[in-house]
Amino acid sequence: MKEQNNLMDKIVSLCKRRGFIFQSSEIYGGFGSCYDFGPLGVEMKNNIKKAWWEEMTRFHENIVGLDAAILMSPRVWEASGHLTAGFADELVECKKCHHRFRKDLLEKNKCPDCGSQLTEPRKFNLMMKTFVGPLEDEASVTYLRAETCQGIYVNFLNVLNSSRLKIPFGVAQIGKAFRNEITPGNFIYRTREFEQMELQWFCHPQEADKFFEYWKEARARWYLDLGIKKENLRTIEIPPEKRAHYAKKQVDIEYKFPFGWQEIEGIHNRGDWDLSNHSKHSSQDLKYAGEGEKDYNPPTASSHKWAPKINVGF
Repeated sequence: MKEQNNLMDKIVSLCKRRGFIFQSSEIYGGFGSCYDFGPLGVEMKNNIKKAWWEEMTRFHENIVGLDAAILMSPRVWEASGHLTAGFADELVECKKCHHRFRKDLLEKNKCPDCGSQLTEPRKFNLMMKTFVGPLEDEASVTYLRAETCQGIYVNFLNVLNSSRLKIPFGVAQIGKAFRNEITPGNFIYRTREFEQMELQWFCHPQEADKFFEYWKEARARWYLDLGIKKENLRTIEIPPEKRAHYAKKQVDIEYKFPFGWQEIEGIHNRGDWDLSNHSKHSSQDLKYAGEGEKDYNPPTASSHKWAPKINVGF
């Protein structure tokens, strides 16, 4: 553990010294789990986004782009399940030092900082609340988006009708997301403000398993082609009791960081969870008509590269 901490300290120091990453609001003591990308950091970040965007939208006739707003109607998050217990962590607090922790990350039922007793867990929603307009009342409440994909789902018909797409097709987006994490940490791995590169893939339900297997293999292979050592990567299938509430299938690609194995990408079969729920809550028909007009062969994996932190949804 000490060796891992020393390595992370060296990485953080190097990133600051070379102008890659700075602590947000550093001259005021810093702002928890938020970071600024410096002169070299922003160039690196923009190069990654540019490469990902060109690969996704320029080399696939059936993948288009979108840039949805960060602020949306709170009804979006009601329909998606983000305002319910499905998007909440269990929070516990030390009765002595009052430090707070996520229950699922604790190995013991004692405070890891001082060893004292912890309170009973309570649900803590991860959505960041804000207000729109001159009054801070219930009528003006909205939320900073917790994920980019809901903007894709609520624009499903707009994209479909304006682009005249036929399934299977994908919609790609790069954008900021926000989560009120209880215990952010490990430098820029878990932060409250972050950027996602995300693809939502729409296909016929009968082809969902085929495409799930295709994306799972293609995504794992991409990291190896990039030059990452095989021993530092693993693919984990998530059991039903631990999956996201919308996932029929879920596979995580994990990387061996100095602080342990952690997810760097999720591949989910979301079924029709999102579109069906938005149809019900908005009273808009989001069904797709015209399936099976032509066969589809997935692109060969060798001809395309993809970026980390992509979520593939079906």
